[in-house]
Amino acid sequence: MIPAVLALATLSGPLPKLGVVVVAALAAATLLTADRRRRALAMAGALVLSPVLLLSAIWNSPQLGVIHRHPLYVAIFAVVALAVLCAAAWKLAPRFYLIAPLAVLALPFRVPIQAGGADRNLLVPLYLVVAVGALAWLVPALRDSRGGGANEPEIHGAEGWALWVERLLALFIVLYGVQAAYSPGFQPALQNMVFFYVPFALLYVLLRSVRWNREMARTCLLVIVGLALIFAVIAYVEYATKTIILNPKLAVTNDYHTYFTVNSVFFDPDIFGRFLALVMIFLAVLLLYPRAAREQAVTSAALAALWVALVLTLSRSSLGALLVGLGVLAALRWRPTRALYIALAVILVGAIAVAATPRTFGLNQGLNGASSGRGGLVSGGIRLFGDRPVWGYGSGSFETEYRRHNRATATSLSASHTIPITVAAEQGLIGEVVYLGLVIAALICLIRRARGDPLRSALAAAFAALVFHTMLYADFLEDPVTWALLAVGVSLAVVGPVKTELSPRRSPPTHLARS
Repeated sequence: MIPAVLALATLSGPLPKLGVVVVAALAAATLLTADRRRRALAMAGALVLSPVLLLSAIWNSPQLGVIHRHPLYVAIFAVVALAVLCAAAWKLAPRFYLIAPLAVLALPFRVPIQAGGADRNLLVPLYLVVAVGALAWLVPALRDSRGGGANEPEIHGAEGWALWVERLLALFIVLYGVQAAYSPGFQPALQNMVFFYVPFALLYVLLRSVRWNREMARTCLLVIVGLALIFAVIAYVEYATKTIILNPKLAVTNDYHTYFTVNSVFFDPDIFGRFLALVMIFLAVLLLYPRAAREQAVTSAALAALWVALVLTLSRSSLGALLVGLGVLAALRWRPTRALYIALAVILVGAIAVAATPRTFGLNQGLNGASSGRGGLVSGGIRLFGDRPVWGYGSGSFETEYRRHNRATATSLSASHTIPITVAAEQGLIGEVVYLGLVIAALICLIRRARGDPLRSALAAAFAALVFHTMLYADFLEDPVTWALLAVGVSLAVVGPVKTELSPRRSPPTHLARS
């Protein structure tokens, strides 16, 4: 089998760049191939080649010293781990629908691991869920390429804007792999491919295979809200005790300021804030449609608890993302002009508050100081784009090139926080066009005919909020939430209206009418 041969060659070192291109092509084939058997083979190839590429990158690193010293024990452990994964997949296969709540449960959890000489916060629990789910998906797909069994996962074909979303996702992955070949930051590009793009593409396929109905939507909502409330309680404890559980750097930063920022189980307060904002958007949609008074009271209490935690993060980008999401919800529930007037009023009030007390918002330090140095990153990224406007410096090269062009910049400010600027600097106009096309196609796909549909409205609003957050922070396709939102949104756009637990109860038929 070609992937196996290429895997051996990659492990030995001569073809790592070609290996990244091949695994990107396999991930793209998993997204686009209509035939179930071929899709399964592409998925299997991506599952095999991704860890091999990672091993090739860190083979001589200190963290793999145990493999060199005790290869037999490591081999035994690998066999046992594979057997456990296969057993879990065998149990999951007849109940494949469980992959959705399991993935939602694993989405927020990151484990700090050193890879390739750098510390990365990796979604290890989610990787395990994806691996088990992929194996469970492969079994019926390889056994019967036609599919369609009552308990077997099946992907409905996409068309229109939904098809363009999947095409552009696949094109972005392949382009990222190709542009890694000339990048001075090849190791970061390789890690992004095997840690993010490939497993998240498989996650997309798995979630697209789920039949989204009332029970599924309700289960996933309960899981994500339950997690958010638990994380909020942890944030309260952090604030009350002035203790940070993770991220020693944040603890030091808090010691030097009069304010105290919480991060709960997340490494970064902005990531915690983004998670809270997205969950609040899904809860807020419940208040826009007629529901039982008790349910509205419980929802309001949960929103209040999450709001307090969001404020304690001091994440301005997350607060902005929440406002964007709520604005989209309002525009899809009522007339867009009414939502626009409210948005303008909120902006006006915010502008007055900032003008009255600029020191409170850090604006007395200037734009760069108020944004924690991100203004300099934006201007530096634009200069990098100007140097190579067509093809850029290569995938994963922003940090390397920014440091090289700005040697006096602090190390903590060398990573980009604005996704469009990052794409422009690394991949030039070629990558920027694909990125913008993907964002536009996804927004149209999710918003089109979402009026009157609570679940689709929440998905569209959450995606718009996430895109806004990436303009001020980072992590677009490097965040599994992006892929999850797109997978569920595309699925609902393809199969048509689905009556879910988020749908209004005892509401007149006009609430379900599509524009």
